[in-house]
Amino acid sequence: MRYSFFLLLFLSFQHLYAQQFATEIQEHREKYKADFLNNPQAPLKAADFGHLHFFDADSNYRIVSTVTLLKNQKVFHMPTYDGTSKEFIRYARIKFKLGDQQLELTLYRNMALAINPAYKDYLFLPFTDLTNGKESYGGGRYLDLRISDIQNEQLIIDFNKVYNPYCAYSDGYRCPVPPEENDLAVAIVAGEKMYTGDKKKRTP
Repeated sequence: MRYSFFLLLFLSFQHLYAQQFATEIQEHREKYKADFLNNPQAPLKAADFGHLHFFDADSNYRIVSTVTLLKNQKVFHMPTYDGTSKEFIRYARIKFKLGDQQLELTLYRNMALAINPAYKDYLFLPFTDLTNGKESYGGGRYLDLRISDIQNEQLIIDFNKVYNPYCAYSDGYRCPVPPEENDLAVAIVAGEKMYTGDKKKRTP
């Protein structure tokens, strides 16, 4: 009898947590859409939002990673999909477990943003995975993080918040190409899916 009570209590707590997590991710995605409307340079308008799609919220893709800061790194040029490049520096390496697999990714710091007081805390995580070109955008996806998010050599990575680069929606943007070192040999079934609208062409 006691076992049944605790099992019911556990299942109720698990259900409540799943509901709260789904609500949190939905609020994040609504803000994500609003950011398009607030940015005159963004490629999407409200009429395009019906072509945005996301995987269901899944707390299994909210992962605590171990962070190793990288020292004495040189600035390098990360290629972009328009044939140019942007300057970045490798900031840290993270290790985490997804299911039964141990994975690693590199975090980068955009050198142009690093000198802007409003963005100097920002970190950039571009990556590719096995959903690209099938369920998600073929050019990979991004996640924005902050240096201040790193606590006690740990960092929470929530793949439910990964998003498509602007290049998924339109030509004419300088979207960084995820480096080969961030090519994951697993499917990240979380975050933004492939855009299903017509690809736009940015006008100068």
